[in-house]
Amino acid sequence: MSHRFFMHPLSSDQRWNNLKAGVNGVDSRFKLCGTKRKAEGSFHTGTPTFLENPFCAHDNVHAHTNVKETNFGQDLSMSPFYDQCYSSVLDNPASSPSNLLKLSNNPFGQRKMQRTLSMPQTTVGDNSLLDGVDVTIRRVNSTNSFPKLRFRDHVWTYTQRYLAAEAIEDAILETGPTKHEGNVDGMHLVQLLISCAEAVACRDKAHASNLLVELRANALVFGSSFQRVASCFMQALTDRIALVKPLGAVGLVTPAPNLNSIGSEKKEEALRLVYEVCPHIQFGHFVANLTILEAFEGEKFVHVVDLGMTLGLPHGRQWRSLLESLANHHGQSLRRIRITAVGPCVNRFHIIGDELEAYAHELGINLEFSHVESSLETLKPEDIKTYENEVLVVNSILQLHCVVKESRGALNSVLKIIHELSPKVLVLVEQDSSHNGPFFLGRFMEALYYYSAIFDALDAMLPKYDTRRAKVEQFYFAEEIKNIVSCEGPSRVERHERLDQWRRRMSRAGFQAAPVKLVAQAKQWLAELKVCEGYTIVEEKGSLVLGWKSKPIVAASCWKC
Repeated sequence: MSHRFFMHPLSSDQRWNNLKAGVNGVDSRFKLCGTKRKAEGSFHTGTPTFLENPFCAHDNVHAHTNVKETNFGQDLSMSPFYDQCYSSVLDNPASSPSNLLKLSNNPFGQRKMQRTLSMPQTTVGDNSLLDGVDVTIRRVNSTNSFPKLRFRDHVWTYTQRYLAAEAIEDAILETGPTKHEGNVDGMHLVQLLISCAEAVACRDKAHASNLLVELRANALVFGSSFQRVASCFMQALTDRIALVKPLGAVGLVTPAPNLNSIGSEKKEEALRLVYEVCPHIQFGHFVANLTILEAFEGEKFVHVVDLGMTLGLPHGRQWRSLLESLANHHGQSLRRIRITAVGPCVNRFHIIGDELEAYAHELGINLEFSHVESSLETLKPEDIKTYENEVLVVNSILQLHCVVKESRGALNSVLKIIHELSPKVLVLVEQDSSHNGPFFLGRFMEALYYYSAIFDALDAMLPKYDTRRAKVEQFYFAEEIKNIVSCEGPSRVERHERLDQWRRRMSRAGFQAAPVKLVAQAKQWLAELKVCEGYTIVEEKGSLVLGWKSKPIVAASCWKC
């Protein structure tokens, strides 16, 4: 990579001092507190107090406050700070991309707000961040507990915004075209996407619609890898803005699940192509099968409970591989294997079960296949039949994140049922990303970075005009993006979380980590798969993580009661 944003000509200390100088120009009592950014430039979109725009943090703030005067509007892009930060790049595309970010490379930690009854009108000096721009601060006589918005809060918000944008732009420079012109176009798309997401978050439909027009002209379905992922986010933002109520209305988004959903046949075909093209699902199956084989070592009666059966992937691919391994290594001791599929796809499970039983018969294995017609949220302990002297294993491939809700009740109920079954091991494979934060803009930024890595991997594996690539992008990953960005409430089911968060959830449910000691076998499997260079497998705290160029994609972990 020829240039990285965090390798700025100014040192980190200098930029940090510049930031504090700009803020101190308004109120000398104010000091920011935080921690320095990690050296490797890892992307961080947590949920700090002011990650969301302070202007729209509370929908009905004017109903509770008496605003005496203001020069700030609801539209983020109309602020002087926005114009000054963008003008250097937009007016001069040939300039260095790093001119966009001159604040700091250090994400802020949590800090306490000093609160006063009001703030006087303040003009920023020449040595500040705004360089002489006159800014009038709101005077607010609050009658409730809402925090008062002060200049430092606006600086905090914009700093968080550009630190997040920096990580995505850094990824574009790292994975995008080698020509400088292509990098500038990619950064311009980042600016458009973030500005549009902020306008949507503030329910500014007019400004968001104008930005979407420009996005449609630049985000090409058959363009570069980032243009293609930008087209998916553009579609998702279009869906969300169509549901947004105007300012002053109660509520943000009207419930409309499955908006512009594609046909089931296209989804099934896209799932099959994802399995064949990308190593994500195959990685989960590989780790799960090796773990299950180890748990079944020397046992006569074994039982696998499969949650979702990998979204109904045709032919029961995971279990065909397991049956072959059982026939080769445990054929003499194994007396019977039972597989129970849990999920609403009854017709599909019938077909898969018949195929697996026929295949097991050819291998000389006694297989009993059954299914439970139930979603995970409505699953009951008595739905799953267990026998004495039977070793039980629970398999969950990309399933449990769908029952993660705002409250932990649904997931805790499922985990409690699994715990009551007393499985010898629970195999958990999930996307390793934070797409379930409380703020829309934070989820948007994290999803943009995550799926940019996936689309970059597809660009390395398949030609630009390959129809398989287009189907995978538009009928599988684009559907996930739409659900994360455009849906809220019960209709938002793609609630991916990081591995650390899953560790906490599983520990609270009474499970103990069972370290996965398969890193050597997994690396050998990846080399034999010959997908393309760029995929990596690392061990992280007893779990295995599949990544693309150091960006985590899928994590596999094992748990015992």
